[in-house]
Amino acid sequence: MEYILADRPLPSALEVENLTWYVAEQNILTDINLSIEQGARVAIIGPNGAGKTSLLKCIAGLQKDFTGHINIAGDAITTLSTRQIAQRLAYVSQHQSTPFDLSVNDIVRMGLLANKPVFAFNDAFDDSNDDQHIAESLQLVGLKHKRWHSFNTLSGGEQQRVLIARSVVQSPKLLIMDEPTNHLDIYYQHQILALANELDLTLIFSIHNLELASQYADTLVLLEQGRIVAKGNADTVLTSDLLEQVFKLPCLVEPHPINSGKRITFAAAGTRIAL
Repeated sequence: MEYILADRPLPSALEVENLTWYVAEQNILTDINLSIEQGARVAIIGPNGAGKTSLLKCIAGLQKDFTGHINIAGDAITTLSTRQIAQRLAYVSQHQSTPFDLSVNDIVRMGLLANKPVFAFNDAFDDSNDDQHIAESLQLVGLKHKRWHSFNTLSGGEQQRVLIARSVVQSPKLLIMDEPTNHLDIYYQHQILALANELDLTLIFSIHNLELASQYADTLVLLEQGRIVAKGNADTVLTSDLLEQVFKLPCLVEPHPINSGKRITFAAAGTRIAL
């Protein structure tokens, strides 16, 4: 007798249930609930102090003293070692500088360590494919010609691209980027987000620029004072009423005349917008 098994649904890339985090009795995150499908592009938005970076650090396993549950591809993050977390996700911080004079090659090679033996930061542990993998990842981000340059001499946009290359060789299923466009000019803002969107993984990034969020994410999560006040697509989240409530300024939201997504215009305090 032949049995036909029904296809089982793939586990979500990320499940966050009732996440709450306090520091010195101060509320940082409260009752956060998120379900993110594999391959989604998710932007975390909100004003300064809303909890964007704190949320990403909890998801990345950099903060441990939260309550609630975080599951990565079906596994509770509290059951995973630091190494196991690194095999599942890559985290790109908004602060890129290093106190050591490392080359671009060295920075990218760090991405290999998640899938190497412990204490394997040694050429003896490299296999024949590692050198090619590093070169290909740098080619992907357009920096193969700077492979042997000092990382600290690169521009902010170049450093971000190197960190994306490191994430590529790390081979994660989930890429988390905290303010990847911070301090970059408009060209590199688009370049970084377009590059991240081309990768075959799930992407979560925090960002202040709401127009870029609407262009490069299919799901937006709006935070205010550590709570989710809205989540969904740009039409659902980027409304004049919601944005005025959160950012405390009147605003006009309309379709962007050139790009996909929204054009958002905030008015000066006290100004009324005639619709």
